[in-house]
Amino acid sequence: MCRIGSIKSKVPVSPAKALKLMIPQQEGHDNSGFAMVMKDLYGIFSDYKDKPLLSLACTQRGAEMVEEYMDSHNFVQLSEWIPVPDKQPGLDIQAMPYYIFRNYDYPEYYRDKSEDEKGELLLDTRLALRKILEESGNGFVYSFWPDVLTLKEIGDPADIATYFHLWNENGCLLAKNIVAQCRQNTNYDIVRYAAHPFFLQGYTLCANGENTFFTKNKEFQKSLHRGYIGFESDSQNFLYTLHYVLHELKWPIEYYKHVITPLPFEEIDKRPDKEVLTAIRQSLANLEINGPNTIIANLPDGRMMTCCDSKKLRPVVVGGDENMVAISSEVCGINEILPNRDMSKDIYPNEREVVVITNDLEVQRWKQ
Repeated sequence: MCRIGSIKSKVPVSPAKALKLMIPQQEGHDNSGFAMVMKDLYGIFSDYKDKPLLSLACTQRGAEMVEEYMDSHNFVQLSEWIPVPDKQPGLDIQAMPYYIFRNYDYPEYYRDKSEDEKGELLLDTRLALRKILEESGNGFVYSFWPDVLTLKEIGDPADIATYFHLWNENGCLLAKNIVAQCRQNTNYDIVRYAAHPFFLQGYTLCANGENTFFTKNKEFQKSLHRGYIGFESDSQNFLYTLHYVLHELKWPIEYYKHVITPLPFEEIDKRPDKEVLTAIRQSLANLEINGPNTIIANLPDGRMMTCCDSKKLRPVVVGGDENMVAISSEVCGINEILPNRDMSKDIYPNEREVVVITNDLEVQRWKQ
């Protein structure tokens, strides 16, 4: 079983806050890994919010291969942060030799392109770098996107935090949005790409649970978009469907729930929007998911969301105050970071709704 969590804050917070949200839930995960996606960055990345940030873990040769590719494709390096690890003995971590977080400017001929065109370039660049590093066994590229940092590692979450100095709230790494999980993908081979959260073109998603329609989703999604690759985890289906519904089809967010957990036909027939819902169910049946699961997602516009499977077989709770809202698999995590909130306002989303947190921290509940 997984445990997932996220923080949306009006004030930038450090990864330590996300770790404090997750660590109390450790009986619900297996201490096999830690991963996070930070969005709306501050600290050392404050001056480059509109410039794409490359997040990767690699060997020395992998770093050279990335530099060669980026130089040959006219990306201009602007800044770089390479963490200096704490290599104290006894830490449970399967560390890579190098972790690189590097801001680039776009190639000169792309600087006047539209945001959509830039987004396609960044996706193609990440896919190309992934292919180069994967084929040679020299590293992993997790994201290449403005104002987004991704870190994934195998080992004990507390030790990983020690290794990267994530417990230090010194203002180096700060963000207003953090999505995290404390578990590697132990249902399959342990591969860093399989660790949640997953990221694609501004969309971040992690899941707690299983998707028993994995094969059906996978075979259909392969035909939909060049970015739907890997499938190291059945939970990647959730991200790809979210991206497809919102980014490719450009549908409102409430339709995402109708795609992954469609209503029964007898209920659809009683609704005024039955023609739309019937069309969704008929045309996107291969994107329906099944099994016990809960997801948390961060959208390109900064909004955060959560929803559950059609039977509510995995837990999730939303709680917050005037400056921060957190989503967590277990309320003990929120209790740790927001002990003084009004707990009577906590929300336990049901199987028929989508909960969305706006950038003003308004919590919206949309019934399916």
